[in-house]
Amino acid sequence: MKVAVLFSGGKDSVFAAFVCQSMGWDVVLLTVKPAEYSTMFHHPNVKWCGKQAEKMGLPIAFAKPEGRSEEDELDAMKKALRALRADGVAAGAIESEYQKERVDRIAHELGIPSFCPIWRTGGALLEEQAEYFETYLVAVAAEGLSEDMLGRKFDRKLVGHLRSLKPQVSPHLEGGEGETFVANAPFFSEGLRLKGWKKRFDGSAGVAEILEVV
Repeated sequence: MKVAVLFSGGKDSVFAAFVCQSMGWDVVLLTVKPAEYSTMFHHPNVKWCGKQAEKMGLPIAFAKPEGRSEEDELDAMKKALRALRADGVAAGAIESEYQKERVDRIAHELGIPSFCPIWRTGGALLEEQAEYFETYLVAVAAEGLSEDMLGRKFDRKLVGHLRSLKPQVSPHLEGGEGETFVANAPFFSEGLRLKGWKKRFDGSAGVAEILEVV
């Protein structure tokens, strides 16, 4: 079965792609290039997803929405799934009903199954990601998340800090609180080197753009 995995380059979509591949499915990654403030798709550093796909040994396709609305983004995803002739679609959702419901709807319209292989896997998965992935925080958008966190490694120390924040921030960062980029994982052929950051922060949210990936 050919399964298109919605791929942002963050820790959850990377792990979801690995799970789908380990199930013996024919996996292709699908990256939607959304507007900067998309509420549905991850935006920061998606231009480097092709580099990650190379290290994972997986093909990748990109979809560019014609407009800036969520419906434009979902329509681009739908057209790409048709073009790929995918037999199913998978997402790296863990807690977000918002994301899951929309992926399920598009899959239903196409008459194909949808999968969330790491749905509600909780703390155990988070600990594995913090321990075995080389992951960086590339966007923050929640109270308690500061400018100095941009470009910081997503490790056990950072997870502990996220869990301690009041008001509480999901350590998975799935509610829009933050975004990540994976430079290495046990199933990469080799790690990526991130060379330089361009950071911007407006007092409540910020993004760290990776300047070069080799």
